[in-house]
Amino acid sequence: MKKRIISMLGTMTMLCLLIAGNVLGVSAQDKEKIVDGSYLTDAEESRGTVSEDAVLKGKHLMDGESAISKSGRGRIYAYGATTADHEVDKIAVIVYVDQYNEETGDWEQIYAWTKDAENTYYVSTGKTLQVPRGYYYRVHCDHLAGNVDDLPYDEAISFTDGIKVD
Repeated sequence: MKKRIISMLGTMTMLCLLIAGNVLGVSAQDKEKIVDGSYLTDAEESRGTVSEDAVLKGKHLMDGESAISKSGRGRIYAYGATTADHEVDKIAVIVYVDQYNEETGDWEQIYAWTKDAENTYYVSTGKTLQVPRGYYYRVHCDHLAGNVDDLPYDEAISFTDGIKVD
């Protein structure tokens, strides 16, 4: 009988600890700061995709992705990709790297580049960049796809959360 009571107390203690851990985890997550749709985190990487409701009504663009990860001391890897629903005349991704400015509370663009392709359904690009340490960085991308005789091109955006580079 004593073993059964001790076992039940142990199980109830573990259950209480699990519940308390989950509640504390949610509370900590709720206190993270959000700037222009991006959480400021200490994560090693972050990915963002085009949400279905963000895609303009069109017939070419299927998906877009942006990504950022820490890539060594004072380095980040920034990536963007665009996928069309079928082969198109032109497809492109414009990748922007933003640094969070704590004084103004805004993201400031520090680097950008474009990759485009013709007569295909996919394009991607990535670069490793040296950045000042101690700041939050995010990647946001513009995604475009379309045919020359069907202007304007379909367009959408994606963005990551901000990761702190130490």
